[in-house]
Amino acid sequence: MADAGSQNIAVIRWLTFLMFMMFAMTTDSVGVIIPQIVKEFGLSVTAAGAFHYATMAAIAAAAILLGFLADRLGRKPTIVLGLMIFALNSYLFVFGKTFAFFLVLLTISGASIGIFKTGALALIGDISSSTAEHTSTMNLVEGFFGIGAIIGPAIVTTLIDNHVSWKWLYAIAGTICMVLILIALLVRYPRTMKPSGETVDLRRTLRMMSNPYALAFGVGALLYVAIEASVYVWGPLYLSDYDGRWTVLASYAISGFFFLRAAGRFLGAWLLKKYDWSRVLVILSLAILLCLAGSVFGGVRAAVVLLPFSGLFMSVIYPTLNSKGISCFEKSEHGAVAGVILFFTCAGAVLGPLAMAQVIDLLGAPKYAFLMATFFAALLLCGLVYNCIRQPTRAILSKLDAREYGITSPARS
Repeated sequence: MADAGSQNIAVIRWLTFLMFMMFAMTTDSVGVIIPQIVKEFGLSVTAAGAFHYATMAAIAAAAILLGFLADRLGRKPTIVLGLMIFALNSYLFVFGKTFAFFLVLLTISGASIGIFKTGALALIGDISSSTAEHTSTMNLVEGFFGIGAIIGPAIVTTLIDNHVSWKWLYAIAGTICMVLILIALLVRYPRTMKPSGETVDLRRTLRMMSNPYALAFGVGALLYVAIEASVYVWGPLYLSDYDGRWTVLASYAISGFFFLRAAGRFLGAWLLKKYDWSRVLVILSLAILLCLAGSVFGGVRAAVVLLPFSGLFMSVIYPTLNSKGISCFEKSEHGAVAGVILFFTCAGAVLGPLAMAQVIDLLGAPKYAFLMATFFAALLLCGLVYNCIRQPTRAILSKLDAREYGITSPARS
């Protein structure tokens, strides 16, 4: 019986990994799709950028408004509901002919991602044996997200090279999603812990927005995502002025960034089992700050190396912040807090690039976007240094290790 249970958990883990890989194929392909949209509909780059903002805004809205579903309905119904909406909506892309129609589909797609992603994030707590394992698993999950971010643009490029519309990427993702739905329906999920004496609804989620742990980790996620977005959104524009010997490296800088980010997350799953997470994050955030500062003050000749290499240092930051933020709450609240942190994540993905675009327009050079990102990196470093020195989460993580996972001996939380 124990072996069957272990096999069931293993299937759920792989289902979660593939789920993140699948939707990353679409969300992280917009950079390749937007130039096609500009040509197809005669749009400005700013207008075509709605392909990115519509999805992120919808994920943020669904995360905060519907994140409680994972706690109220349970992880499995929430995940299956989100996946079904995503799959059916993805097939509709093939029939689209207008920009407005695609924006509607992208909004629905983002909302469905917000639903099943909060369910999946809450599920990670159910299948983990400690808060430390939760963090390790989260890094693995985000590692598969990184793989999807590499596969998706490659599929779009291949489709375009063969004179096939980019729209078929969504049909491919929808087909993968249908397979995941079948697996999710067949597998047996752990029982969702229900809160006692508290109504699970939107008001409960909104109250959580004022919780110091949810707020602190949410702001940390916002800063991180704004920093990360500066590289893959504005990096190509900044490096377009490069004229040195490493032109090939400049051309593939963003691909290198995504590859190192994905590889670093798999490495991070091992690293965080051996070393204290708070110290690891301080060291990595310092390295990010140095990479960004070097890219600004060293110019494009330094940026061509430092920007892609920063992906290795960024890799562990987000999944660890996400995991520790969720782990500061009881399992019965994991859906709501996952929604709160996901809301801040998407806010960073929208507001960061927008603010940097305004700075570029105002000052006339993309390097000023990275000056702003360097400032964000300094703020993030200060917060992580404070966390490392004061250890504000140590007591609550140890308490929840004992209450939620039955761990009574001291552990590296």
